[in-house]
Amino acid sequence: MEYSFQITMRQQWNDNRLRYEQILEKQPMMKERIKYLTMTDASKVWMPDTFFRNEKIGAFHNILQPNLYIRIFPDGDVLYSIRVSLTCGCSMHLALFPLDEQTCALNIASYGWTKNDLVYQWLPEGAVQIPKNLSLPGGFKLGGYGNQYCDVVTATGEYSCLQVDLMFARQLSFFLVTIYVPCMMTVTVSWFSFWLDHKAVPARVALGVTTLLAMSTTQASIQNSLPPVAYTKAIDVWSGVCVFFVFSALLEYALVNYASRSDEQRSVKQKEKKEKELEQYLFNPERMEDSGMGQDPLLRRIDGSQMVQTSTALNTRRYARRQTYLTYWLRNFQFQAKKIDVFSRVLFPFSFALFNVWYWSYYLTRTQTKHD
Repeated sequence: MEYSFQITMRQQWNDNRLRYEQILEKQPMMKERIKYLTMTDASKVWMPDTFFRNEKIGAFHNILQPNLYIRIFPDGDVLYSIRVSLTCGCSMHLALFPLDEQTCALNIASYGWTKNDLVYQWLPEGAVQIPKNLSLPGGFKLGGYGNQYCDVVTATGEYSCLQVDLMFARQLSFFLVTIYVPCMMTVTVSWFSFWLDHKAVPARVALGVTTLLAMSTTQASIQNSLPPVAYTKAIDVWSGVCVFFVFSALLEYALVNYASRSDEQRSVKQKEKKEKELEQYLFNPERMEDSGMGQDPLLRRIDGSQMVQTSTALNTRRYARRQTYLTYWLRNFQFQAKKIDVFSRVLFPFSFALFNVWYWSYYLTRTQTKHD
């Protein structure tokens, strides 16, 4: 991973060979007017062999003139300032993306001179200066910066090194608008199928497939914008669970469709069973004799016998125990398919809300770990 930026790098050192204060003392008028001499040709003076250790791509700015200057002061101090554009490598750990903070370093060292010959030192104050109107693209903001030493020991010797630390924090509002809210909306739209009739096959299938494709496209676009890593990121957990909820809504309709066909078969069997029971009850010879159905209807009326009512042939059951509200609510639905839809209307939003509580409480309290 890498980041690009432009800097104005300034170096200052003392070269006794360039001192000219003795000449100015002989001419007081020139001493008051001349504070330093300016040069634009760096090849005329000695220069330290400074380079950026973690640089990948670098470029100088030469429009309209080379963006550099060299100031030589009377006491022999040399100030070298140059504007460069750099692309440097930065080791990022994206386990908390996009709720993470990344610290990227810029290492400045000598390529050939060891510490015995050349030592870099930071200015006591104002060594790193950041413009106040700095704005970063891609949903980043500068969380902080600092400077330190990073001397390097290699097989050829020990080299002096300076390091600038830049801490980049992501603006969560940018990712809320571009990733989290669209995913929430897609998951919510997939729940609309629970309120559609289970017989509306084209509408429910089209809604489920469309939302699943939308989530898959969103997940693919997120992965394409990030470097491939071997561990799971926070955004992977979010997008994966959203895809799971959308896919579960599509599977729910498959279960509802199966239950509706089972309900139809069950209804036909129950109807046939009731007809058989009614037929056996009405035309049972023993019951006909006990109830006097074998007598003449006029005699049965005289004897006070009652006519058999159709409603008495139905096998009705009354529960002695008191039914709970949940049992009463469940028994209001005649078909299992309707029960599944009603359960899903409550279960899916409740489960997604629990996931949100866990996700935000877990990842917002995690601290960024440093991985080299």
